[in-house]
Amino acid sequence: MAARSPYFVPKSEGVRAGESPAAALRRILASPGAHQAPCCFDALGARLVQRAGFPICFMGGFCVSAARLGLPDVGLISYGEMVEQGRLITEAVSVPVIGDGDNGYGNAMNIKRTVKGYTNAGFAGIMLEDQVAPKACGHTEGRKVISREDAVMHIKAAVDARKESGSDIVIIARTDSRQAVSLDEALWRVQAFADAGADVLFIDALASVEEMKAFCAVSPKVPKMANMLEGGGKTPILSPAELKEIGFSLVVYPLSLIGVSMRAMEDALIAIKNGGVPPPSILPSFEEIKDTLGFNRYYKEEKQYVVQQAQSPPNGIVLRLKITEKSGAQKINEGIPAGILEKMSKVIPGLAGVNFTEILQGADQSQKGKVLLDREDASGDRIQVSIE
Repeated sequence: MAARSPYFVPKSEGVRAGESPAAALRRILASPGAHQAPCCFDALGARLVQRAGFPICFMGGFCVSAARLGLPDVGLISYGEMVEQGRLITEAVSVPVIGDGDNGYGNAMNIKRTVKGYTNAGFAGIMLEDQVAPKACGHTEGRKVISREDAVMHIKAAVDARKESGSDIVIIARTDSRQAVSLDEALWRVQAFADAGADVLFIDALASVEEMKAFCAVSPKVPKMANMLEGGGKTPILSPAELKEIGFSLVVYPLSLIGVSMRAMEDALIAIKNGGVPPPSILPSFEEIKDTLGFNRYYKEEKQYVVQQAQSPPNGIVLRLKITEKSGAQKINEGIPAGILEKMSKVIPGLAGVNFTEILQGADQSQKGKVLLDREDASGDRIQVSIE
């Protein structure tokens, strides 16, 4: 499934023709490297991620809660709000998008509905975590997780939902038990998640490179995800090359876009309040904004569907209409402006279907007497049109 608004989408590898978003994500994760997936919170951010050349986009719950609700990531945003936001994002780009499914918004049955809903919204992958409700950002204090047994059963439910829907959506199983319980508990859980059928594993808030290495040693054939929480998280910030060396296949950056957006808006508001406008260093020109949003591509594509309107014959030319019966008697012999005669042609059988624009091409009043039409109608009447 490619983007549904292609004139907005810059050319990139993205989802190939005939390839599902999930298949594209699986192909990318199977290729060498730690693949970067910046977190976006709306369709515009997703377009910018793709335009910058990233192969994957990640819709993060933290930034969607911040941008859509103006509220912290503490379990306040709902399944319906996340699915709606995700559908707008997946429609805007042609790269695979991973959606943050939080804790599935309930029990195992809720998780099945969430997986199917995210699949129908166009997501290539869904991340599901094992926090108790209300859940929150894994790098904040007071994290609590559900039991081992429930956590594993939730992943099994997600796998069943994928089978039932006939999809191949990528299931990313996340545990927050590193901070809530211990590293050993987190390692046990991701191994169990892999055994239950998870496609990608993720331990949030790992506290050192040594812990990251221990994580990547679990189920070596199952891809691992790293969370590079910018600006002061618990996990060390490493380069993609360093993460690849440890064993990670997927890297997300949850705060970059929402963080710089907040700072840029604050700076812009200060400039406006001081009586000016934001400087060119932080404010793109109107032309740049239009190009980013796809105006120019839209206009180009729109031209393919413009209907050429037929031009009416020039009203300045007067034509003479003669209609002579088969017997020789004249029925009509009148001078009529070309524009009016064209309208009359709809009620005069002998003139039906005549293209006045075509027969008047190149004609002008100086060509007095020039015969433009001479024909007989079905009843035998002779129809003649000439320049008056």
